[in-house]
Amino acid sequence: MDIGSYLAQNARKTPEKLAIECEGRSYTYKQFNEEVNKLAHGLLRMGMSKGDKIALMMKNSDQFVFAFFAGAKIGAVIVPVNFRLTASEVHYILEQSGTVLVICDDEYEEIITSAREGTNVAHVITAGTSKTVGHHSFASVLSTDVTNPQMEISEDDDLEILYTSGTTGRPKGALFDHKRVFNVGLTMMITMGINQEERILHIAPLFHSAQLNLFLVSGVVLGATHIIHRDFHPVTTLQSIQEDKITHFFGVPAMYNFILQVPNAADYDLSSIKRCGYGAAPMAPELVRKSMELFRTDQFYNLCGLTEAGPGGILLGPEGHKHHLGKGGKSAFLTEARVVDGEGIDIMPGAVGEFIIKGESIMKEYYKKPEETAKTIKEGWLYTGDLATIDENGYITLVDRKKDMIISGGENVYSIEVEEVLYEHPAVLEAAIIGLPDEVWGEAVCAVIVPKKDAMVDEQELKSFCRQKLAGYKIPRKIFIEEALPRNASGKILKYQLRQKLV
Repeated sequence: MDIGSYLAQNARKTPEKLAIECEGRSYTYKQFNEEVNKLAHGLLRMGMSKGDKIALMMKNSDQFVFAFFAGAKIGAVIVPVNFRLTASEVHYILEQSGTVLVICDDEYEEIITSAREGTNVAHVITAGTSKTVGHHSFASVLSTDVTNPQMEISEDDDLEILYTSGTTGRPKGALFDHKRVFNVGLTMMITMGINQEERILHIAPLFHSAQLNLFLVSGVVLGATHIIHRDFHPVTTLQSIQEDKITHFFGVPAMYNFILQVPNAADYDLSSIKRCGYGAAPMAPELVRKSMELFRTDQFYNLCGLTEAGPGGILLGPEGHKHHLGKGGKSAFLTEARVVDGEGIDIMPGAVGEFIIKGESIMKEYYKKPEETAKTIKEGWLYTGDLATIDENGYITLVDRKKDMIISGGENVYSIEVEEVLYEHPAVLEAAIIGLPDEVWGEAVCAVIVPKKDAMVDEQELKSFCRQKLAGYKIPRKIFIEEALPRNASGKILKYQLRQKLV
């Protein structure tokens, strides 16, 4: 059950089927497998061996996919790197993971050159035009050998180190083997009904676990077709769905929001879409409703998980959306989920506790961080740090991160509840709720708003709007207007940056 073997299998079973299309370049499964094998043999020729760490600092591309599967085939451990990180942040990841080789886009050469100093990185391969002396070009590394590498790999061999978002501190590397990554993909196949006839659009970054493991790996295992966009643009996304007859769409909530702002979005033919997934950050019910109207389907899936689970956790399917819109859902295939108090005891419906999960896709450990691992995984249960409620029917709803919960005048305020109300206002494009120090209340509930284009947000009118739907202590006491919200590449709002800026 090693991931690379499924690619080789599909190259034999459906050699002429379209596997990848990226910026005008197309590959059948036979060609895809051969490109991967040429790179795999090239890496072996460079001295790479089983267990070596290979970091990828690349935007979405065919070469990213080749690099991932080439590493998998030689038993290397892939370390996807967020391409928005600074040199010091990348240095930490390269050093902490013990990376020995980096494959990067040419636009990140300067960052890698700085970040590799003092690390174990021995080689850098540049995809594109290299301007740095000593770096290898992608093409120069390729071997002429298109046969499958004869490397013995088991399902228990390590495959990935996925670094967490690092929204509050240094990111931690979640370690996964081939079996765990396969189980993540299997969960999507079972719960979303993904099959080999899919045409999957990749617009979310492939370095992130959701796009990488949920949809790229599962799609390659099945032998589906992958349409890859280097960057996300709302208009080109709509054009691709129409022209490439995309069947499966996944985006973070911000992407759905931007697509909805395209003036003529409803004019595109999106009828090929069979299902839509969203995740990586909470999506307000109003955004879900509008997205269903645009895509003209109710086949929506809320994929509520975390990196440490591959990602995995709970899921709200189409039936759940009909009666439980806004909730996270129930435990996904191969996963158990609970909400517990500080003693690890299940809470009663309506109370707030910590969301914990257990299953076949949970990480092995935080790489080289035994203390953090022990704090997070207890008796097989992964403690997520997310606060949640559970209802009488077992549906779990995330209400906040522990660190983001606001205590104002002794009352707990959960930011997601307030944000969902703000998203219902016609002038609000994006919203974030944060707590700021207050002499009277301890913390004051504050809203950071990004208005829609040409819209005006009146503070008093917005507060009155909230007062119709929220208790008085939950209504924002201060409202700040910004042009954009700081986000990481996973689409999560960096609330600590907002707090630092506005305090």
